[in-house]
Amino acid sequence: MKHLRHILLLLAVLLSGVLGGGVCGAEPVEGEIGEAAKEEKLDVVGIIFDHINDSYSWHIATVNGHHIEIPLLCIVRSEEGEWHAFSSAKVAHNHSHKGFYIAPKGEKWEGKLVAMGKDGELYRPLDLSFTKNAAGLFINAFVIIALILGVAGWYRRRKGDIYAVPRGFVGAMEMLIMSVEDDLIKPSVGKDYKRYSPYLLTAFFVIFVNNLMGLLPAFPGGANTTGNIAVTLIMALATMFAVNVFGNKEYWKEILWPDVPIWMKFPIPLMPVIELFGVISKPFALTVRLFANILAGHTVILALTCLVFISVSMGTTMNIVMTIFSVLLTVFMFVLELMVAYIQAYVFTMLSSVFIGLSRKEHHDGKKHNKE
Repeated sequence: MKHLRHILLLLAVLLSGVLGGGVCGAEPVEGEIGEAAKEEKLDVVGIIFDHINDSYSWHIATVNGHHIEIPLLCIVRSEEGEWHAFSSAKVAHNHSHKGFYIAPKGEKWEGKLVAMGKDGELYRPLDLSFTKNAAGLFINAFVIIALILGVAGWYRRRKGDIYAVPRGFVGAMEMLIMSVEDDLIKPSVGKDYKRYSPYLLTAFFVIFVNNLMGLLPAFPGGANTTGNIAVTLIMALATMFAVNVFGNKEYWKEILWPDVPIWMKFPIPLMPVIELFGVISKPFALTVRLFANILAGHTVILALTCLVFISVSMGTTMNIVMTIFSVLLTVFMFVLELMVAYIQAYVFTMLSSVFIGLSRKEHHDGKKHNKE
């Protein structure tokens, strides 16, 4: 029984390092949870937020108390207007550089670069640092470019061969692209769908690849990009830019002067205000839907992993039962997150296509329609 407990605990630690550290885009779990278990204190909320939040370095592992990590570039502007660029290694682990340091837990702006002003007050400088999420976005962008160029190269080499049939990875990519193009974008946008296909396909693959890379356990994966609301907000604003800038006259007419009784739009513009509110709520829905679903999945996996160490003080039998329960549910959640990675990319692209299609619909003349 004793050996079985040790085996199950070792399996849970390894699983937490592979799944928990990878999906949440931050430091691996084993070091932090191990230390917490030794002290018989486990700050579950702290562990979850430490892994979900962004960071100034890319932590890979902790070996015998030594942190193996990739330092990133910090770029800040002081209150005197001077710009400073330095490696994050200079401010890691409670170090300071030129008056800048990372605020510790419990302090204002926790986990962010701060400095002490001339008046003795702590302030937050203008921070344009190349953080882990930013680095993850660049890495994932290169992955997408490599995948698309690889597929395009196959077709380029077989140009003119009408009987060439892609197989393997190229065939799978063609099936995926055509399914999104023909079954989603084309019916939702309408006749000028080809104008928006490049953006919508790009949005699909950016979300899909970022979701999958966030599930990888180690560098270059593990960055919590689509679980960051700033990333999802920018993508939602890109969709709303396409909707509102390229929307036709009929779209703006239905917003500013809809076909409702005159008293609902003049002298009090009740319906136009409601329609304008809808313009604002659409990007909000796109932002929160993607961010919340990815963040929730990562949080649940970490919470399930922590069950192993929470139950240590409950006795051997309870700990074994909870360990088996935690491992099985964590594996199940990981597989479910693979599905969510595709579903969320599909849903974001679908909603974007629908919003764009609504902004491109044409006015139908009732009389002409009756004659036809």
